[in-house]
This record gives sequence, structure tokens and C-alpha cells, in this order.
Amino acid sequence: MRHRTAKEMPVPEPVLSLRDARLTLEGNAGPVEILRGITLEVAAGESVGLVGPSGSGKSSLLMLMGGLERATGGTVRALGHDLSAMDEDALAHFRLGNLGVVFQSFHLIPTMTALENVATPLELAGRRDAFARAQAELEAVGLGARAGHYPSQLSGGEQQRVALARAVVGRPRLLLADEPTGNLDEGTGRAIVDLLFGLGERDGATMVLVTHDERLAARCARVVRLRDGRIEGEGRPAREAAE
Repeated sequence: MRHRTAKEMPVPEPVLSLRDARLTLEGNAGPVEILRGITLEVAAGESVGLVGPSGSGKSSLLMLMGGLERATGGTVRALGHDLSAMDEDALAHFRLGNLGVVFQSFHLIPTMTALENVATPLELAGRRDAFARAQAELEAVGLGARAGHYPSQLSGGEQQRVALARAVVGRPRLLLADEPTGNLDEGTGRAIVDLLFGLGERDGATMVLVTHDERLAARCARVVRLRDGRIEGEGRPAREAAE
């Protein structure tokens, strides 16, 4: 029996593949071009930092990758799904099973405890072990003893830990983070970043991170720079920037 050579082996489909992706939104003065033709691929297990000045389109690009915003041109494929062609119900189902998102503003439900916030995605997915897994994830981020506390009873760093636990509790294949340390002091932010990368590596997740912090971006395997809605350049981060 003939074995396939390395040259003949099929090339795995990238986790994310954008082809001439565009985003135009209606403003008071008419259409505004947010993204102007983004072509980018992200491989399985890769970590990518998106950097650039305010208004460059970083967060909008992240939203396209997760199906949280719909491209107005080009194509966006994630985990083998053409997000550009999916309706809202299909996108919601895709996000529930495959996506974890961490925002700068923690977006916790104020009337729910930390445990209930983390368990919510699993409950929506019909998991019977939702609360047991949520408790385990809170313990993984050092908040097992705070499971019964409400967001108003937690510090900013603790709230972001809860948000991180919620994002990864379903073991997502794709983890998106939008300025996850933007509302935190330097020391707390560094601890959150360590947790973020540690949990991503634990689960083998592909991660895309939006940040203004060059040192944080340098933790990623690749850095993509945006300006005026276009990719200005990309490459491996300088080692000394991460230190």
C-alpha cells in the first residue's frame, strides 16, 4: 500500500480565513468605510495580536471574525463555516458552540452571581453539568470562594476573571479578546493576561487579541497592524518587547 508523502498530505483549513472582507456602516453624514478589504488567515492554535491606532478597525475586525458583525463585502470563514452566508439563528448557534469572547467592559449580568454568569453559556447549550463546570472554571481562575458573589461585590480584576471563566467554560475552539486589560491596573492586567494565555493553551484554542499594549501583543505568535481599515503589516513580535 502506497503511503502519502508530506507533499501529498491535505493542508488543514485555517481556523479563520478572510478574503477582501469589508465593513461599511451608515453614519449621519453617509456611509463610513470601517474595513477596506481585509485578507487574512489564522491557523489552528495560533495566537494573533491586532494592533493599531484608535479607529483603525481592530475591534470591528474582531467582531467580523466571531460573527458578531456581518461583513458588507468579501467573505469571512471561521472553523469551516462561511459566516457571511449565515442567518442570525445560525450565527448564534455557531457562537454558542465554538466561540469565547472577552471584552474590555466585563458584560456580566448584574443580577446573577459569578457562578450563574459562568454557567449561563452551558445552560443555553443544554448542559446538565453547567454549574459543576462553572464552579471548576471559577476555581481555575482563582475565584472558587467568590462563586456566590454578585458583580457589584467584586473588584474590576475579579469581574474580568469571571468574564474570562465564562468565555472558556465551554472549551471554545476560537477565543477572541478585545482590550481585556483596558479597565485594569498594570499588575492586575498582567495577571489576567497570564490567565488568558494559560487557559487558551490548556484548551488548544486559537486566539485573536485586540490591544494597544505592544508588550501584550508581543505575547502572541504573530502581530497584525491595522491602519485606516487596512492591514499595514504583520510579522513575528520582537522578543524583547514581551519582556
